[in-house]
Amino acid sequence: MKLYDLPASPNARRVRIFLAEKGLEIPKEEVDLSSGYHHTPEYLSKNILGRMPVLELADGSTISESQAICRYLEEIYPEPPLMGQTPLERAHIEMWNRRMELELLIPLMHAFVHGHPMWKGIRDQVPDYVPVCEKHASRSLGWLETALEGREYIAAPVYSVADITAQCAILMGKAVGVRPTEDQENINAWWARVTSRPSARA
Repeated sequence: MKLYDLPASPNARRVRIFLAEKGLEIPKEEVDLSSGYHHTPEYLSKNILGRMPVLELADGSTISESQAICRYLEEIYPEPPLMGQTPLERAHIEMWNRRMELELLIPLMHAFVHGHPMWKGIRDQVPDYVPVCEKHASRSLGWLETALEGREYIAAPVYSVADITAQCAILMGKAVGVRPTEDQENINAWWARVTSRPSARA
C-alpha cells in the first residue's frame, strides 16, 4: 500500500492518525500542489477529483475519501477497533463522526478556503461566507461542550474515528481563529487527552 498525502490537509491527517492508531507504517508520497501533479492524467486516474488522500493498493487499485480509506483499513486491520465492535457502538461512532465532519470540520474548511489568500485564483471565493461558517462552527463547539459532559471521548468510552475527525477539525479551526473558549472545559479536557496520544503527531 501507498498513501498519496498532503501534510496540511485535514482529511489526509485523518488517515495518518488512523494509521498511527493502528500501528501501521506504509509508504507515503507527498503530493506537491505547486507542481500540478494532482491535475495530471496519471493522478486523476487515481482520484478523478484530483484530491488527497488516496490509498493505492498492491494491485494498483485506489481508494479516495478519508472515511472510505479508514473504513477499508478497519476491515483489513480490525485491531484496535476504531469504528466500534457491536452494532450499537458502530452506529453511535458513525453518528458522531458524521456530526464532527458535517457540523465542525466542513464549515471550518469552508471558512479557510473562502477566506485565506492562498486559495485566491484557485477556488471561487465568497468572503461573505466566512463569518457564516465561523458562526456555524462556534455553535457546534457549544453543543459539543454539552455532549462531552461526563465523557472521556466523543462517541464511546474509548477513542474512535469520531475523535480523529474532531481533532482535525479543531486544528483546522486554529487556522481560521475559531477555537474552544477557556470556559469550554469539557472540550479542553478532551483535547488534552487526545493530543497526548502518540498518534497526534502523525
